[in-house]
Amino acid sequence: MKRLFYILILFPFIAAAQNIKLQDGDLIFQDMDCGPLCDAIEAVTEGYKGHDFSHMGLVYHRNDTIYIIEAAGSAVRLNTLENFSKNTKKPMYIGRLKKQYSRLIQPAIDFSLKQLGVPYDDEYVYNNGSYYCSELIYDAFMFANGGKPFFQLFPMTYKQPGTNDFFPAWVDYYKAIGKEIPEGKPGCNPGGLSVSDKITIIGTL
Repeated sequence: MKRLFYILILFPFIAAAQNIKLQDGDLIFQDMDCGPLCDAIEAVTEGYKGHDFSHMGLVYHRNDTIYIIEAAGSAVRLNTLENFSKNTKKPMYIGRLKKQYSRLIQPAIDFSLKQLGVPYDDEYVYNNGSYYCSELIYDAFMFANGGKPFFQLFPMTYKQPGTNDFFPAWVDYYKAIGKEIPEGKPGCNPGGLSVSDKITIIGTL
């Protein structure tokens, strides 16, 4: 009994994952603990059932390992589920494409794999030759859908809800990278994709 207790402490995501069998093309949504920037992302868009999401990735199986294709760090990369799970202590929500769209999964994965190494989009501007997390997913499924948008883009905001003031964290961030805040430009975020009518949230890990 004591040995089982230690296993659950060391590998909590393994125990939780037994309830859901992840499939290629599933989307994983995270409330990632990255400080004020994550808080600002979560504040402007309400996710599935009011949950906060600041990061997401695409499930991909290779041999016996579950990977997450994600735009994170410095570039688009493959990350193991185990390492991906370390981003947060909160449950991760799993979105699955509805059956009528299942044909899009493989071409979306193929597209995403071809983007490995593409730089991370630290400007958060759509279609500038780099990717942030939800932007990669948006383009992958647009490609799979014959070049027609599958998910939706919306005018992005970096302002505190109910005010005309930018979040201080965004002001500092864009000042540090020497760019203007791209207020109102089209984009997407994990919270917005989590409420898409193209997917069903099937549970948590």
